[in-house]
Amino acid sequence: RGGFGSGCAYCKSFALVLLWKKVKDELSVLYPWSKGYPENLKVLGKYSPKIFVQGKIINTDCLAVAIVGSRLMSFYGREITLKFGRFLAAKGITIVSGLARGIDTQAHLSALAAGGRTLAVLGSGLDVIYPPENKALAQKIALHGAVISQFELGGKPLPQNFLLRNKIIAALAKAVLVVEGASRSGTFSIATHAANLGREVFAVPGPINSQLSQTPNFLIDQGARIATRPEDILESL
Repeated sequence: RGGFGSGCAYCKSFALVLLWKKVKDELSVLYPWSKGYPENLKVLGKYSPKIFVQGKIINTDCLAVAIVGSRLMSFYGREITLKFGRFLAAKGITIVSGLARGIDTQAHLSALAAGGRTLAVLGSGLDVIYPPENKALAQKIALHGAVISQFELGGKPLPQNFLLRNKIIAALAKAVLVVEGASRSGTFSIATHAANLGREVFAVPGPINSQLSQTPNFLIDQGARIATRPEDILESL
């Protein structure tokens, strides 16, 4: 019904459902001593958490960059995120972010658009995707990377959970790129965790009259490396 075109769309949709069922069947729980536990997370030492994983973590995911920023993304922030994310993912760098609205969502999409890998870290259980409009994106990420949480199934997206999740994002990456963020934002906490863990922190400079430039400009003032081209990060890695 509906001709050949709609039939193809139906077949693709059915194939995606089958792939997603396979991913759900492969949901795993990893401990710091488990085979396949992310090597980068071991930087947390005795505080390395048990994690729930949907999808698959592979050895090359240790070469990762976290791209983070404001949920209230500007056009400038969107373009920068897509440019950096696509370039790094095409070079084999895994992109890590938090599946939030705005910069995080664009970071994941940029990696997928380049045919690369991406890891999404949640502030809720794997069965409680937040924001809800990113459920389809989470499914795609699980097929081309992994969705990760330290929270039990059914865990709600509570504010304190996102503070804990930010530390996991910082630990999973070898470097963190801050694109946009207001002062006292979650983005700033990720950068702080990254610096404390000895990770390289990069920041994209922005207009001094923009509230979304407060965090990256402050980080640069405090010694973060200025990122004006994706090659800056690749050369550092």
